[in-house]
Parts: sequence; structure tokens; C-alpha cells
Amino acid sequence: MDPATAHERRWWTLIVLCVSLMVIGLDNTILNVALPTLVRQLHASNSQLQWIVDAYTLVFAGLLLSAGSLGDRFGRQGALNVGLIVFGAGSALSAMAGSPGQLIATRALMGIGGAFIMPSTLSILTNVFTDPYERRKAIAVWAGIAGLGIAAGPIIGGWLLEHFWWGAVFTVNLPVVAVALVAGRFLVPTSRDPSAPKLDPVGAGLSIVGLVSLVYGIIEAPIEGWTSATILGAFGLAVVVLAAFAAWEMHSAHPMLNLHFFRNRRFTAASAVVSLVFFALFGSLFFITQYLQFVLGFTALEAGVRVAPFALMMMAFATQSPRVVERFGTKRTVATGLVVLAVGLAVMATISPGSGYGRVLLSMSIMGGGMGLTMAPATDSIMGALPLAKAGVGSAMNDTTRQVGGALGVAVLGSLLTAGYGSSIGDFLRGHPLPATTTGDVKRSVGAAMQAAQRIGGAPGAALRTAARRAFVDATHVSLYVGVAVALVGVVIVVLFLPARAEELQEVAEFVEAVPDEERAPAVA
Repeated sequence: MDPATAHERRWWTLIVLCVSLMVIGLDNTILNVALPTLVRQLHASNSQLQWIVDAYTLVFAGLLLSAGSLGDRFGRQGALNVGLIVFGAGSALSAMAGSPGQLIATRALMGIGGAFIMPSTLSILTNVFTDPYERRKAIAVWAGIAGLGIAAGPIIGGWLLEHFWWGAVFTVNLPVVAVALVAGRFLVPTSRDPSAPKLDPVGAGLSIVGLVSLVYGIIEAPIEGWTSATILGAFGLAVVVLAAFAAWEMHSAHPMLNLHFFRNRRFTAASAVVSLVFFALFGSLFFITQYLQFVLGFTALEAGVRVAPFALMMMAFATQSPRVVERFGTKRTVATGLVVLAVGLAVMATISPGSGYGRVLLSMSIMGGGMGLTMAPATDSIMGALPLAKAGVGSAMNDTTRQVGGALGVAVLGSLLTAGYGSSIGDFLRGHPLPATTTGDVKRSVGAAMQAAQRIGGAPGAALRTAARRAFVDATHVSLYVGVAVALVGVVIVVLFLPARAEELQEVAEFVEAVPDEERAPAVA
């Protein structure tokens, strides 16, 4: 496709990219509502359920940088197509899995596909929309669709499970993949790094091992304990390997990730903000979905529908954020978004077992608006700072910060929730002794406590149900106030380091491109 045609079709290209991105957003959340069904149909244990979810996340996060680099080297449209085909194959095989072990393996295959899809969509977008204002608008739509997919997952998953078999949560991806592949053949232009840099297999290997170790430690820490030997070993390996990765990249003549980008504090600040936003997003959704089901008593589908306003507000504000940036600048827009997000989290921290859905709706609406104002301008700040030739690995860096931030949000806030809930429900259990096996279940989670209360029945069951709900809500308060603090830290970072206007970030790209090769040490033999 010649440049003139690509420019003329750029908004159609954006639609194809958003369709491709939608399967990633859906897959992040659609599986959660199917987990109880997998217990019944595949007889999956708790550990196997965890790995059905985590196998995708680990592979996805570990391969992002390598996939983005390959897209820059060999062509981003080709990387997108490979990702869609692998993701579609993994989805079909997942739907046909006959055991938890098979499903874990096919979910990992889906993670490989996802790692090629997500950075390709953003890097193609950046190369198609070269005008700064149009790029901000396109990234705003891209960011809004990403949020919409995350929130739509539970709704679609719940509906599919009510009408079809459990494999439908995977086969729903197939028509989306088919449409994206066919439309992409005609509407998505190809682009690559014109310098055709050599591959960096050592850097790729180090990044995969380092990121997988880091994300594994984050995911497993709430279960194993943050100070357990396994988790400390995973974090220690991650630190050593990622330090080796940084050393290799700094001394390589053809680095996969140009670390000179991080010399500029403003580029680093934008990356940090994206991590903090996703820390709050996944951490808060982790609480909201449980509160709606276990405290307010909604079904999975009913809870999914009630989470939708979060995504709708996020999408509405994200699509309008370019106008706000144009008038007030990037710094003010992102800082205001983070303050609004903190207010939303603070409102959520005032909920009680009897406060009902209204306060949750108010909180989600405020948080969605704050995230919409923040995420798109922050992402544009990252991509606007990069030379177009490096858009693939830059997009992958943006996606990696999302994954790590989201995993940290669930792990850290989830650990605080578990500790607070266990302590509070323990006080109740000391005055209301239960069988040892039941006590262990009750302390593990509010969901297990609800099941135990149903088995016990009568007044004792009702008392346990009330105590578990109170313990859960009390524990969320501490965790959510930590989320408020994290959002406010983001405000400080933005005020100190983010430029007033997005155009100033062009200095970062010029700065990096101007770094002479002789500043780098000779390539490691």
C-alpha cells in the first residue's frame, strides 16, 4: 500500500486495529466468569485454575519486548497477522481442551499470539497517524477500546455461559480474528524500521527470562507469601537477569531496546504513569467484582453488566482527552485525571455491606473518567517521544508497563485484602468455632466463606455470612486507600517530570536519535 493510500484509509485502519485489540481486552477478563464452570466440567483444582489464567499472562508479558522488536525488524503488519493466527489457533484448541493441563498449554499459546497483537496495533497506529493531533485522537480511541474490552469480557462471558458450553468463551474470539485478518489484508499498511537492525537474540532471551521471573513472583506472592524462598528467588532472578539485560543493551551495537530513551526523565515519567494507572485499574476491578457478587449478591452476568459504566465513562473521557490536552496541555490533563482517579478510589473506600450499588456506580464513574483523562495522553506521551522506526519496541515497552502495573495492582492490593480479611474474620471465628477444615476455607476468601455459610445454614450460617461480608469490606478500605496513595504519587511524578504539552516530547526522540554510536561501548562479543 502506497503512502497516499495508507493516509487516505487511516481511519479505516484504526477500526481494524481496534477490532484486533478487542480480543486482547476480552480475553483478559472473559475467562474469569468461566472458572467455576471449569471446576465442574474439567475438575480443575484451585492451583490449576490459577495457572489457566496465569499461563497466558506470563507468556504474554515475557514476549512483549521481543515481539515488538521483531515487528520493527520484519514488518508490523506481518507481526499482527502472525499474532492473530496464533491467538485464533490457541482459542480453538482451548475450546476443545479435555483436561486442565491441556487448557493451560493452549492458554500459553494464546499468550504468544497476544504478545504480537498488542504492540503491533499501537506501532502501526503511530506510523499511520503522523500528525500529532490526529495521533492523539487515534490513541484516545485505541485506549478507550482497550478499556471497553476489559469491561465487556464479564458480560459477554456470563451471557455465553448461560446459553452455550464453556468453550464458547474461547470460540467467540474466532470470528473477531477472522474479520481482523481479512480486513487487515486490505486496510492495514505494512511498515518496519528502515535501518533493518540485526536481531538481538541475547537481549531477547534475557528480557524473556527476566520479565517472566518478575511477573511470576508478582502473581505468586499473595499465595506463597512475599518472603517465601520461592518468591524471593523469583525476584532475585528477575533483578539479576534484567540487570544483565540492561548491561547487554547498553553495550550492544544493535540493542533490542534502546535504553538511552530512559535518560530523559519525562519519557520515564510517562511510562511510570501508565504502570500506576493499570495498578489502580486491575486492583480496583479485583475488589469491585467480588463486592458485587459476594456482598451484594449479584450473579456473574449481573455483576458484569454493572461494571460496564466504568468502561463507558473511561471510553467517553478517553475519546475527549485530545481536546482537553489541546486546551490545557498534557501535564494538567494527566495530573487532573490522576486526582480524579484518586477521588474515585476514596469514594469506593467508603462502601459498607449495606451501601448498595449506588455508591459503587458513583465510584466507578469517577474512576472511569479519571482513567480516561490519564491513559490516552500518557500513552501518546510515550509514543510521541519515539522515532517512528522504533514504534514496535516502544509500543511493547508501553504494554509491558501495563502488564507489570496491573499484575502489581492485583498482587499488592490483593495481599493487603487477604491479610485484612483473614485478621478480621479470625476475630469472629474465635467466638464462633467451626471445624478445622471449614475454618481454613473461611479464612481463605470471602467466596469460600459464602459457600461455607450456605452449607452450615440457619442462624450460624447467617452470622458467618454477615461477618464475612463485613470483614471483606473492612479489608478493602485499607487496600483502596493504598490505591489512593499510589495515584497521588503519580500526580507528583507528572507535576515534576511530564512536559506541559505533548509536542515537547519530540525533544526526547530527537535527543535519542542524536546520540552518536560512539557513545555506546563496542558490541559484546
